[in-house]
Amino acid sequence: MATTETPTETRQIVLASRPHGTPTDENFRLETAAIPTLKSGQILVQNEVMSVDPYMRGRMNDTKSYIPPFQIDEPLQGAAAGTVIASESEKIKVGDHVSHQLGWREFAVVDDAAATVIDVEAASASKYLGILGMPGLTAYVGLTEIAKFKQGDVVFVSGAAGAVGSAVGQIAKALGASTVIGSAGSVEKIARLKELGFDEAFNYKEGDVSESLQKAAPDGIDVYYDNVGGDHLQAAIGALRKYGRVAMCGAVSQYNATEPEPGPNNLFLAVGKELNLRGFIVGNHYDLAEEFHKHAIEWLQDGTLQADETFRDGLENAPQAFIDLLGGANTGKMVVRL
Repeated sequence: MATTETPTETRQIVLASRPHGTPTDENFRLETAAIPTLKSGQILVQNEVMSVDPYMRGRMNDTKSYIPPFQIDEPLQGAAAGTVIASESEKIKVGDHVSHQLGWREFAVVDDAAATVIDVEAASASKYLGILGMPGLTAYVGLTEIAKFKQGDVVFVSGAAGAVGSAVGQIAKALGASTVIGSAGSVEKIARLKELGFDEAFNYKEGDVSESLQKAAPDGIDVYYDNVGGDHLQAAIGALRKYGRVAMCGAVSQYNATEPEPGPNNLFLAVGKELNLRGFIVGNHYDLAEEFHKHAIEWLQDGTLQADETFRDGLENAPQAFIDLLGGANTGKMVVRL
């Protein structure tokens, strides 16, 4: 076991109060905390990059869900990657690069069982928070396992310029989709989707989503990968062909809602079309991680897959990065460099 001289304090972001609607700066607080002494089997990581993700908005509510809520006056959590600067572990040594789930702080004491050694020569550390991390696996699982993608399918992806959506579209093309359609919220994002190989893309802010989808896919779609919910889900149900499949990944259009949002008013079409609408949590599908990583590394190396990233610098700017993420300010993965 190796040790080095270690810091005694860390800056961290805590949840100061629970948001009502859209989060604001007042819901977060930057503070300094003592770093506890390492116990056997623990490592001290100097975080270099951390992730902000849409699902974190749900954890800010004090409600029962698939993952426990964040606690008031406690540091937030999320994916991060960095370098081990002290170790009481037999498995992970000083100098190793690891990913883990104790982001939102500059230094993290992590149990070695909760850390994964990463190869930063194969890909940058930030890629393990995005395309080689939870978002990339979410895209692959939703498309292949949940939506049961088949070669020749017409695929529609909402939130297509985000970390998950952009991966879905590119993976679908790599696996033989006949047409991939994406929606996003700016002219620049639409242009980027075309560069990434999407056959059709439309700006949902410029017109009715159902009409835009009908124009992009006049003969209908086979798969809808839902990151948005709301009017996008309604449009997709209308456009899906017989036996169409929906992978319900998220509903970012509703995350900041203060009142219940109305559901699609055409859900009855799912009966006659014999549609399959299935929600999923990626944490229940880590058995596919090795399969996905093998494909993803190859696709990244040969250029089949590109992973856009939007960077913000400084731990103190992490709350604003998260707020901006919910507002669609990112193209690809939103990453905070510490």
